[in-house]
Amino acid sequence: MRTDSSMEELGAHFKSWRIMLGLSQELAAQRAHISVPALRRVERGDPGVSLGTLMKLADVLRMDQHMVKAVDPLNHDLGRARAHMLTRKRAKRS
Repeated sequence: MRTDSSMEELGAHFKSWRIMLGLSQELAAQRAHISVPALRRVERGDPGVSLGTLMKLADVLRMDQHMVKAVDPLNHDLGRARAHMLTRKRAKRS
C-alpha cells in the first residue's frame, strides 16, 4: 500500500533530521512531550501515530512550518488553478 511506504519514508526523514540535529531519541521525545516509544513509532512510520504526536516532533525538529506549507493548496499549481473553489459554500449538485 502506498500509504505505508509514504509513512515509512516520512518516519525515516524524521529520524534523519533528529540525527542531523544531534538529538538522541530520549532528548527529542522529552522536548516534544511524547514518550520514547511514540517517537520510535514515528520513526518506523507506524500509521497509527496521531497527527498531534507527529506535529509535536516536527516542531522539535523545526519542520512543522515546512509541513504546513507543503500541504497548502495555494503552494501548488492545481490549488492555484482552483483557488476560486475555496470561496464556495457548497459543492454544485450533479
